Amino acid sequence: MTTGSSSRSRSASGGAISTFKGQERALRADRLGTGGLLLSVLAATAPLMVVAGVMPTTFAVMGIVGQPLLFVLLGVVLILFSIGYAEMSRHVHNAGAFYAYISRGLGGTAGASAAMVALVAYNALQVGIYGIFGFEVSGLLATYADLEVAWWIPALLAVLAVGTLGWLKIDVNARVLGVLLLIEVVLVVVFDIAAVADPGAQGLSLHAFDPDTLTGAGVGTALCFCIAAFLGFEQAPVYAEETSRPHVLVPRVMFLAVGGVAVFFALSSWALTVATGPDRIVGTAREQSAGLLFFLTEDRLGGTFTDVLHVLFVTGMFAALLSFHNVVARYAFAMGREGLLPAAFGRTSGSSGAPGTGSLLQSAVSAVVVIGFAIADDKPKGDPTQPVLHLFTWGGNIGALGVILLMAAASFSVVAFFVRRGAAGAQGVRLATSTVAGVALVVIAGYTVKDFDVLVGAGPDSSLSWMLPGIIGLAAIAGLVQGTVLRSRAPERHARIGQGNEAFQLDKAASS
Repeated sequence: MTTGSSSRSRSASGGAISTFKGQERALRADRLGTGGLLLSVLAATAPLMVVAGVMPTTFAVMGIVGQPLLFVLLGVVLILFSIGYAEMSRHVHNAGAFYAYISRGLGGTAGASAAMVALVAYNALQVGIYGIFGFEVSGLLATYADLEVAWWIPALLAVLAVGTLGWLKIDVNARVLGVLLLIEVVLVVVFDIAAVADPGAQGLSLHAFDPDTLTGAGVGTALCFCIAAFLGFEQAPVYAEETSRPHVLVPRVMFLAVGGVAVFFALSSWALTVATGPDRIVGTAREQSAGLLFFLTEDRLGGTFTDVLHVLFVTGMFAALLSFHNVVARYAFAMGREGLLPAAFGRTSGSSGAPGTGSLLQSAVSAVVVIGFAIADDKPKGDPTQPVLHLFTWGGNIGALGVILLMAAASFSVVAFFVRRGAAGAQGVRLATSTVAGVALVVIAGYTVKDFDVLVGAGPDSSLSWMLPGIIGLAAIAGLVQGTVLRSRAPERHARIGQGNEAFQLDKAASS
């Protein structure tokens, strides 16, 4: 056997790793520690984008003053979800995360369906951000450089930059994400302190935490908006193979991420209500829209701080783009390694150990979608609202629905996994919390589908209200069909679904 096809002895488990022409079929271990993993995960939450974009939209569209309380309640639900999810991560180390867990609990066919949903959902989340990124960069160039640039030009340049970084070592990516994330967080905290130091007419009111603020028809839809702000924490198991101690680091990072995000967003949304006064937050949000945060910082912290905030708003979005890109690449890698995508996706590239083919796939999807929206934006000077109202809202809500459904399925798969192993008694608390979380997530998913027209800004009779969520439904059906066909015609490939590195042993046994 030649050197290029020989085995190398470096993996997360210390066993042999299959290679092909210098390409490994396992991700490189020991790349990430607690800090790097936490920063990679939290970057996807895009804190400044949430505070400047999601929160004002929720106040304005839903008219719900109690948004801070919603973040607390969702934090509790996601902590309950994380208890079982984190325990599952101690037993399954696979870059396929969601679909790997679901296949271990609910079977390979369900896992194939989850894999397709995950691939579509995370691609939608990532691609959607290019719309608002291009819009904001175009606005910054017009304001500060007096340059008129179509939104899709910076969006495509970002596709190129993100794709290039996606080929680098994951620890290099983590450092880039970490720097951008920390600067974002510091600036938001500065605003929070300024709002508390200089409150509106009602002073340091805690009215936003009053349960009575969560009455009305808009609460269900507000839940959909707010849970989207948490998306990213669930990605920790995706990087399990690239850590030195996944059974320790992944659960630790998940709980730190969920707890930190819940507290940070609850306090920041409360600071917005304090700055305007709880009785004026909805009206001011409707008046200022996505400019609410910048309007409030201009008054309290000055024009220079607000200008910096605008720039960091863009870099924060870039960090989220890179984070979701890395996740999509790793899902594609896991699916290629286990026969759900062509084998080329299941190999890493060069000395970086990055899932290069998956990275190329994600970049290609992003470029095609951005170009498609650019062509559709056929007005003489372009429609500056299209990338925000369409690409961003459509992609973001399609992706959020998919991830919510994946979390619900993963919750129930945790129960099935431990029951099958005869560990229901020992894992009783975790099974109970997973069940409660699963039911809560199904309810939120139901509200998401029901109110999809509101989430994407379409009319109640618009076909978008069923076509867009239908994309996730089609992905789930396509995965089920693929899993069913594999179980019938290629049972050895079906048996590999969700197995990760263990699939190598199945390959060897099948060929012997």
